[in-house]
Amino acid sequence: MSDAATPRLSLPYVAAGQAQKHVTVNEGLARLDGLVQPCVVSRTVTSQPSAPADGALWIRPAAATGADWAAAPAHSLMRFEAGAWEAIAPAAGFTAWIADEGQAAVFTGSAWVALSSTFTSLTAARSPFGADVRVEIREVEAALSGASVTTTAVIPARSIVLGVSTRTSAAVTGAISYSCGVAGEPGKFGASLGVGLNASNIGVVGPTAYYADTPVVLTAAGGSFVGGKVRVSIQLLRFEAPAAV
Repeated sequence: MSDAATPRLSLPYVAAGQAQKHVTVNEGLARLDGLVQPCVVSRTVTSQPSAPADGALWIRPAAATGADWAAAPAHSLMRFEAGAWEAIAPAAGFTAWIADEGQAAVFTGSAWVALSSTFTSLTAARSPFGADVRVEIREVEAALSGASVTTTAVIPARSIVLGVSTRTSAAVTGAISYSCGVAGEPGKFGASLGVGLNASNIGVVGPTAYYADTPVVLTAAGGSFVGGKVRVSIQLLRFEAPAAV
C-alpha cells in the first residue's frame, strides 16, 4: 500500500515511479467495491462469520467476537475478500442497505440508525410564492404515573392530524389498559390499549384540524399508572403561508 490515501475513503494513491502499481490500484478498487452502494448482511451479528462469501459486508456491533472482528472498532464496515477481513471506518453520512432488516441505515458519526428515523419533516409541496405543505412526525417517550399523563408530544396549532400511534416501550404497571387522546376526548386515538412490552396501536383518524397547541394525553384504565413508558408519535400535516413581500 502506498503511504498516501484519499481523506474520506482511504483509497491508496499510486506513488510516482511506484513498482507493481496494479497492487495499489486493485486495493482501491476492492475498497470501492465495498463502499459504493453497500449492501450489509446484518448489523446485529456479534460472532465473526466462519464462511463468508467474497465481498460480503457486515456492520460490526458494539460487542463482537472473533480475531478480526474483536480487534476492529465498533460500527466498522467489515468486508471479506480472498480469505481476509478489512475493517472500513465509516464517516458521518455513510449509508448502507441492511439486508436482514429490509431498510437503509445511515451512520451519524457515532451510531448506525434507520434512515427513515432521520426524516421527521418533509416538504411535500411548495408554491412559487413560498407557501408549502409539510408532512411531519412529532414523537416522545412518556413515563407513566397517576391517573393520566399529559405528554410533551404536542399537536401544533393550525395543523391537520392524520393519526397518533403508540408503542409500550416499558411494560405498564398499575393500569390494565390505557387510552390515547386529547383533553376532553381521552380515547380519540385509541382505547383499551395494551400494557405489555411492545404492544402498539396506530390511531388513524379522519383528518382533524387543530387551531391551538394540543398535547396528547394518556389515560389509565382499571387503576392508575404506577410505572411504564409509552412512545407516542403524531403524524400530521403542517402549512406555511406565502412569503412576505
